[in-house]
Amino acid sequence: VQLQASGGGLVQAGGSLRLSCAASGRTLISYSTGWFRQAPGKEREFVQAITWSGRTYYADSLKGRFTCSRDNVKNTVYLQMNSLEPEDTAVYYCAVSTNLGSRLAQAGAYEFWGQGTQVTVSS
Repeated sequence: VQLQASGGGLVQAGGSLRLSCAASGRTLISYSTGWFRQAPGKEREFVQAITWSGRTYYADSLKGRFTCSRDNVKNTVYLQMNSLEPEDTAVYYCAVSTNLGSRLAQAGAYEFWGQGTQVTVSS
């Protein structure tokens, strides 16, 4: 599976962005997909995941501001980010997993990764 993330950019605090992750090579319909982020000097952090059936898993600290979804026809997953804060500045990665459940919060559960897209939130 090849993953192409897009939609990142520079936004002011309080603004919104929607990230997209388009998959090619295989259909996403049988996979779980996740979003992670990594800020400079920090470890990669789980953001959200969604299974092939639509069940979602959220990082508690981000629940309510971020929402992931998927379009199986377009073979694309999305991350809608609202009320962005400077602390949300990071490179955001999408990933694909054959796993289900709480393991999806772990980066090691994912077999395929996109290249990342930079999100910068100014204060």
